[in-house]
Amino acid sequence: MVTIMKETSPDLSLETQVFRALADPSRRQILDRLLASDASVNELAEGFATSRPAVSRHLRVLREATLVVERREGRRRVYSLNPQPMARADAWLVKYRAFWAARLHALKALVESGAESEAALIANPTQNPVIHPEEEP
Repeated sequence: MVTIMKETSPDLSLETQVFRALADPSRRQILDRLLASDASVNELAEGFATSRPAVSRHLRVLREATLVVERREGRRRVYSLNPQPMARADAWLVKYRAFWAARLHALKALVESGAESEAALIANPTQNPVIHPEEEP
């Protein structure tokens, strides 16, 4: 059985829409390009191997997630980056950064205590609990 999910839905929370939009590498690349300067659909499509309609679909997803803003300049649609939803995603990630920082700190302490124990054993081999094969009774 194959399940086809719609890319975005009005029933999804804005955070969910933002993370779904950010999950696609092409959309992240579009956001990276908009970070440098505003651009039209044609300007954005120039750097992609996909078609212009595919880039337009990516922009629709980004617009629905409020990550980009569209404005008209004559006949052109120009897109610009809206950083506010990224701040919401970053706020959600903060707790995981704190978690991993604590875990890495604990790992560092463990490794350093192991290195100190090993250095102490090398300095005083009589305290070494390891029995070497030639020393077995």
